[in-house]
Amino acid sequence: MEIDNVRTLQEREEMVRKQILSRNVKDERVTQALLKIPRHLFVPEFYRKYAYHDTPLVIGEGQTISQPYIVAFMSELLEIQPTDRILEIGTGSGYQTAVCAELASEVYTIERIEGLSQKAEAVLESLGYRNIHFFVGDGTKGIPEYAPFDKIIVTAFATEIYQVWVEELKEGGIIVLPLGEDFRQTLVRGRKQNGSLKIEKHGSVVFVPLIEDTP
Repeated sequence: MEIDNVRTLQEREEMVRKQILSRNVKDERVTQALLKIPRHLFVPEFYRKYAYHDTPLVIGEGQTISQPYIVAFMSELLEIQPTDRILEIGTGSGYQTAVCAELASEVYTIERIEGLSQKAEAVLESLGYRNIHFFVGDGTKGIPEYAPFDKIIVTAFATEIYQVWVEELKEGGIIVLPLGEDFRQTLVRGRKQNGSLKIEKHGSVVFVPLIEDTP
């Protein structure tokens, strides 16, 4: 598998310059990760010519890969440290997973759609990532056996911040997620202080819904 060529390298550099740096994403570790990761490998072959465009793309199963700026902005809001253990709710394409894996010590990622999880795992393993742990299941229940986590990122919109996420987040840790309803979502960052979250709002966004498994 050819990971990169001159064209994709140039497209990635242009993506970071025009879509990320121009929108005031300042975390150099985040921008370096986006420069490194071959985003085109995380989308279906039909859409690869659009992989570096300023837009979300369909990845199958009713799911999408977020536009590059949103991935960068959410990553920056997490304030990821090299020693962090991160919980990702919604593996999806695996692209956000790769960004987190570049920046943190370990990533625990859970996806309810097994086919997407398997595809993401195959791509990420082919790229040499060995610090990612994959799970298939209901992300609203977290992964308690590996808690607590330094950071939590949710890549689909939730109508509430589940208490289990708060419980699995370390004191002083950060959670970033889109919160709201269909077409009315706000990107929020919560910092855990004295066992509860202090919430900041960071603008309007549009994500697919997080689906809770029914009994």
